[in-house]
Amino acid sequence: MELCCVGEKAEKELRLTVDFLKLIAEENRLKILCLLAQGELCVCKIWSALNIPQNLTSHHLKALKEYGLISSRKEGLNVYYVLNIQVLKDAQDLLEAFLTAHKRVCLIKNKG
Repeated sequence: MELCCVGEKAEKELRLTVDFLKLIAEENRLKILCLLAQGELCVCKIWSALNIPQNLTSHHLKALKEYGLISSRKEGLNVYYVLNIQVLKDAQDLLEAFLTAHKRVCLIKNKG
């Protein structure tokens, strides 16, 4: 039987999947991703849309940026954030690979 979570490559992919799921398992971070899916936004617009303290907004933006899901650029006094579509697609691919492998293992178990 082939296991989806065994082996160096599989364990690395599993860790990346877990890290991604932990990152997005927070309502305000998902809201930020939804906002940025519409295009680049100034941090002031993100903060006002979330209606949470500015330091908490910055905390969530920092976490998303460290993972690479978003990037920023400074223009004058303003900081603008944008979604990194390729990183999001890579995370989607990891999730799909995990779910496909899990489904395959479950099918093998049910046949045996």
